[in-house]
Order: sequence, then C-alpha cells, then structure tokens
Amino acid sequence: MMLKHSSGWFAAGREVRLAATLLSDSAFKLFVWVCLHAERNSGRLPLVVANLARSLHKPEPEIDSCIQELVSAGVCRFLASGSIEIQDTFWPYRRDLREANSGDTEVYVAAIRRLFLRHRCVSSSFSPADEQLAAAWRHRGVPLDRTERAINLGVARKYAALFNNGKGSPITTLSYFENLLDEVDRANVSPDYWQHVRKRAEQFELRWRSLPTAGHRTSAPSLETK
Repeated sequence: MMLKHSSGWFAAGREVRLAATLLSDSAFKLFVWVCLHAERNSGRLPLVVANLARSLHKPEPEIDSCIQELVSAGVCRFLASGSIEIQDTFWPYRRDLREANSGDTEVYVAAIRRLFLRHRCVSSSFSPADEQLAAAWRHRGVPLDRTERAINLGVARKYAALFNNGKGSPITTLSYFENLLDEVDRANVSPDYWQHVRKRAEQFELRWRSLPTAGHRTSAPSLETK
C-alpha cells in the first residue's frame, strides 16, 4: 500500500481504537487533531485554546471541556510548560528517552495553571509566585478536585460582581483563591452543589465571552451565586 502523501499522517492503531471507546465524539476529534500535530518523539503539543478552537471550528468553552475530558480519562496530561502530553497507553511512537517525566509536582502545577488561566476574568501569565504557591498546595496535600472547586467558586463570584457592578478588576494572582480552599474544605455540602457552582461559572464565562468588549459593561441585571 502506498501513501498519497508522505507527510502529515499519524500511525493510528490500537491506541486510537482504545481512545475511541473512552471519549465523546468531540473529545475524540480533539484527540486525533492533537495526535496529528504533536511532536513524534515526545507526544507533546503546546496548548493554545484559541488556536484549537479556530482549527476545529468549535467554541473555546467546548475545547476547554474536551481538554478536561482527555485529562480526566487519562488520555493526556498537562505539563507545567503549558503543553499537553498524550499518555503512553495512547501514544504509538517510542518516546525519546531524554524526555524524562518531571514527577507529580510538575503535573499538579500544570493542572492548576490550566484551571487558573482558562477563565477570561483572570489576567495573569501564571507567574513564578503562582507556580510556587501551586507547588506549596501540592506539598500540603491539597487535592486537585478541592482546588478546582475553589477556583470555580472564586470565578463565579468574580463574574457575578463584574456583571452586577458593570465594571471591576480581573483576578491577577493565584493567591486570590487561597482562602477559598479553606472555605471549600469546611463546606458541608453535597457533590451536587459543586456541580452547580461549576455550571454557574461556565454560564457566566459564556456570557462574558459574548460581550462585544469583555471587561466593560455599563449595565447588567443583578446575578447571584449561592
């Protein structure tokens, strides 16, 4: 069998078949796109949601959701560098042995970075101070799901304030969520509540992205986050 094109192809075998059984249609489409563009010797690809959204003709929130699905399913993982890496089980090529894994702390910090920067109400480059704080949370044994809940709660409240006040300053540092970690830990609520908070944050995010000029609002109806 002869290839029509000698470049731009990917070795799709049992790894891709396995991914197809685990992922939704949208997430699988994103997985295939990442496979086609990732470095062959590492299985890594710099992650820029806006570029992926344009390439796949999908809204950014949907790309965000698909990326989270890839990670939750164990198909990919985040790197502190801002890249995404396809896990060995789903990557058919042999990796360059010089590409050593950096350990759990790097994976944890990368996940925090991703959760933090995915929101438009955040204006930050994830500074060294943010990296140090994320690493400190890892050393303290703060679970990722608790961190995600704190970030969703803080983001939902920030958007509610922005809409209600018509203006306001963005979140600029990861320390904004430090006290919320304790609030989440003390909260005696069901997991359904945190699902509600996550969906509320996503609804606010979509509304904010739909504004002609995000970050400027002269009037808005009152919103609540409970």
